[in-house]
Amino acid sequence: MTHDIQTAMSEAEIISRLGTELPHWYYENGWIRRKFKTSGWKATLMVVNTVGHLAEKAWHHPDLTVSYAFVIVKLVTHAAKGVTEKDFALAKKIEDVVMWDAATTSNGVFEGTPDDPRFKYIKQD
Repeated sequence: MTHDIQTAMSEAEIISRLGTELPHWYYENGWIRRKFKTSGWKATLMVVNTVGHLAEKAWHHPDLTVSYAFVIVKLVTHAAKGVTEKDFALAKKIEDVVMWDAATTSNGVFEGTPDDPRFKYIKQD
């Protein structure tokens, strides 16, 4: 079912779409959420800044829980009092950018982050 960007979705539709479109995200207390595990504070700040940049460009602002080795992103459309297409669109963009694996998706152009504890960044799911 396609919704207007301001129409809140049903809980059943949200859960179904998360399962097929955003399997690492989950629905809880009216929000769609994702926990990104990082290697530490520096990586956590990089995730926060990336999410902040994408959200500002979309003019749709998530709630964040920030800790030493993780960031939880929570999305809801306050004006609609629920989860809308806007939340799914921003979640997909965040997922694509934060979880991008340069080594496996760039046809050898990028080597990606070295497999060395000194350079660890995002913990891939």
